[in-house]
Amino acid sequence: MKIIENRKKFFIFSLIVICIGLAAMAFNARAGKGALNWDVEFTGGTSMEMDMGGAYDEAELETIICDVTGQSSPQIQQITGTNEVSVKLQSIDSPTRVELITAVQKVYPDAELKEANDISGTVSGEMQQAAIKATLIAAVAMLIYISIRFRDFRAGGSAILALIHDVLVVLAAYAVFRIPVNNAFIAVLLTILGYSVNSTIVIFDRIRENKDNFRANQMAERIDKSVSQTLARSINTSLTTLFTIGAIYVLGVPSIKEFALPMIVGIIAGAYSSICISGSIWYTFLPKSGK
Repeated sequence: MKIIENRKKFFIFSLIVICIGLAAMAFNARAGKGALNWDVEFTGGTSMEMDMGGAYDEAELETIICDVTGQSSPQIQQITGTNEVSVKLQSIDSPTRVELITAVQKVYPDAELKEANDISGTVSGEMQQAAIKATLIAAVAMLIYISIRFRDFRAGGSAILALIHDVLVVLAAYAVFRIPVNNAFIAVLLTILGYSVNSTIVIFDRIRENKDNFRANQMAERIDKSVSQTLARSINTSLTTLFTIGAIYVLGVPSIKEFALPMIVGIIAGAYSSICISGSIWYTFLPKSGK
């Protein structure tokens, strides 16, 4: 495989995907929907559970909620196996809550409110800080470990940049598909970081092992050969994981799909960055004499 020779094409492709995500964020923010579809767990808000008393039309229910609250993007999720529905939206006061239930009951007379909770902004702020801290700690720990393991700070930096690439691609998926950003978002990011860096380290290990088989000025050939030797392993590992996550996405309930879809995107992005991006970045960082 001619990874190094085609590295600019890989960089451009990744840049296009990331720019699509940034454009989606900008478009959604301009439309008043928010750059990302933040769940109330992150922003604070009101969570309500209603028993609709029978079949209902989700689009009609969303229209009622939007008309009463003035909000454009409430999160509506049916509780599988029941006629109950969970509604999450920005904070509303008690009179608005009563007005909303009354409006719903005019269309669905058997509907009743089972539970309503307010999620404070303080809790959501702590969750956002926890997500940022967890990601930064993981990134710094991996940077130190990889740099020491391969005795080259450029290797650690390359792996971290590849991980940042994966995070940005996953964020692009959240923006384009309007996946709710909730507790699962933290789990998705940390899982993708660990999965992706594992594949990258396997390739970097093979690059190190092949050191004696190439001259000092054959770094491009050495990286290409190492990627080719580990390609089957990288693809098979990714496919095995994708089959499992894909089954979860197809058969799972909506809350599980909100976790599975970004995981699928992240696994594909992680495999792509490990094979095409990480070694290319390492090569780019090398001084001219090292190439």
